[in-house]
Amino acid sequence: METILIVANVVLAIILIILVLLQRSEGGALGLGLSQDNFASTRSVGNFLTKSTSIIAALFIISSISLVLLSRGDLQETQSVLEKIEEEKESGSPKIPESSK
Repeated sequence: METILIVANVVLAIILIILVLLQRSEGGALGLGLSQDNFASTRSVGNFLTKSTSIIAALFIISSISLVLLSRGDLQETQSVLEKIEEEKESGSPKIPESSK
Protein backbone atom coordinates (compact mmCIF):
# COMPACT_ATOMS: atom_id res chain seq x y z
CA MET A 1 0.00 0.00 0.00
CA GLU A 2 2.79 2.37 0.90
CA THR A 3 4.63 1.64 -2.35
CA ILE A 4 1.55 2.45 -4.40
CA LEU A 5 1.15 5.77 -2.60
CA ILE A 6 4.81 6.65 -3.13
CA VAL A 7 4.55 5.95 -6.85
CA ALA A 8 1.31 7.93 -7.07
CA ASN A 9 2.90 10.80 -5.18
CA VAL A 10 5.87 10.93 -7.56
CA VAL A 11 3.61 10.76 -10.62
CA LEU A 12 1.41 13.54 -9.23
CA ALA A 13 4.49 15.67 -8.54
CA ILE A 14 5.73 15.26 -12.12
CA ILE A 15 2.29 16.08 -13.54
CA LEU A 16 2.05 19.12 -11.26
CA ILE A 17 5.45 20.39 -12.41
CA ILE A 18 4.48 19.97 -16.06
CA LEU A 19 1.14 21.75 -15.56
CA VAL A 20 2.80 24.68 -13.82
CA LEU A 21 5.39 25.00 -16.57
CA LEU A 22 2.71 24.89 -19.29
CA GLN A 23 0.79 27.82 -17.86
CA ARG A 24 1.26 31.23 -19.31
CA SER A 25 3.39 33.34 -17.02
CA GLU A 26 2.35 36.83 -16.07
CA GLY A 27 5.74 38.32 -16.88
CA GLY A 28 6.09 36.54 -20.20
CA ALA A 29 9.50 35.07 -19.36
CA LEU A 30 8.59 31.39 -19.09
CA GLY A 31 5.55 31.09 -21.33
CA LEU A 32 5.13 28.74 -24.24
CA GLY A 33 6.78 31.26 -26.54
CA LEU A 34 3.69 31.52 -28.71
CA SER A 35 1.61 34.58 -29.22
CA GLN A 36 -1.98 34.65 -28.04
CA ASP A 37 -3.19 34.80 -31.63
CA ASN A 38 -2.16 31.17 -32.18
CA PHE A 39 -4.65 29.86 -29.65
CA ALA A 40 -8.28 29.66 -30.72
CA SER A 41 -9.56 30.14 -27.21
CA THR A 42 -6.82 31.20 -24.82
CA ARG A 43 -9.22 31.73 -21.93
CA SER A 44 -10.55 28.17 -22.06
CA VAL A 45 -7.00 26.75 -22.17
CA GLY A 46 -6.03 28.94 -19.22
CA ASN A 47 -9.08 27.91 -17.24
CA PHE A 48 -8.47 24.23 -17.98
CA LEU A 49 -4.83 24.45 -16.89
CA THR A 50 -5.74 26.39 -13.75
CA LYS A 51 -8.45 23.95 -12.72
CA SER A 52 -6.38 20.88 -13.49
CA THR A 53 -3.41 22.32 -11.59
CA SER A 54 -5.55 22.93 -8.51
CA ILE A 55 -7.02 19.40 -8.68
CA ILE A 56 -3.61 17.76 -9.09
CA ALA A 57 -2.19 19.91 -6.28
CA ALA A 58 -5.01 18.84 -3.95
CA LEU A 59 -4.44 15.17 -4.83
CA PHE A 60 -0.70 15.61 -4.24
CA ILE A 61 -1.30 17.11 -0.79
CA ILE A 62 -3.76 14.36 0.13
CA SER A 63 -1.33 11.63 -0.97
CA SER A 64 1.53 13.28 0.93
CA ILE A 65 -0.52 13.49 4.13
CA SER A 66 -1.64 9.88 3.77
CA LEU A 67 1.99 8.80 3.34
CA VAL A 68 2.91 10.57 6.56
CA LEU A 69 0.03 8.94 8.40
CA LEU A 70 1.00 5.50 7.12
CA SER A 71 4.64 5.95 8.07
CA ARG A 72 3.71 7.12 11.58
CA GLY A 73 1.61 3.98 12.04
CA ASP A 74 4.73 1.85 11.51
CA LEU A 75 6.44 3.34 14.54
CA GLN A 76 5.71 1.47 17.74
CA GLU A 77 6.97 4.07 20.15
CA THR A 78 7.59 7.73 19.64
CA GLN A 79 10.77 8.96 21.19
CA SER A 80 12.76 12.06 20.50
CA VAL A 81 16.31 11.93 19.25
CA LEU A 82 17.59 13.57 22.44
CA GLU A 83 16.02 10.85 24.59
CA LYS A 84 17.69 8.16 22.47
CA ILE A 85 21.09 9.85 22.85
CA GLU A 86 20.65 10.13 26.61
CA GLU A 87 19.75 6.43 26.85
CA GLU A 88 22.84 5.48 24.85
CA LYS A 89 25.05 7.59 27.11
CA GLU A 90 23.55 6.05 30.24
CA SER A 91 23.86 2.49 29.00
CA GLY A 92 27.39 2.94 27.64
CA SER A 93 28.94 4.52 30.75
CA PRO A 94 30.79 2.26 33.19
CA LYS A 95 29.01 1.66 36.45
CA ILE A 96 30.70 2.04 39.80
CA PRO A 97 30.67 -1.23 41.73
CA GLU A 98 28.95 -1.24 45.06
CA SER A 99 31.17 -1.62 48.11
CA SER A 100 30.56 -4.60 50.33
CA LYS A 101 31.17 -4.05 54.04
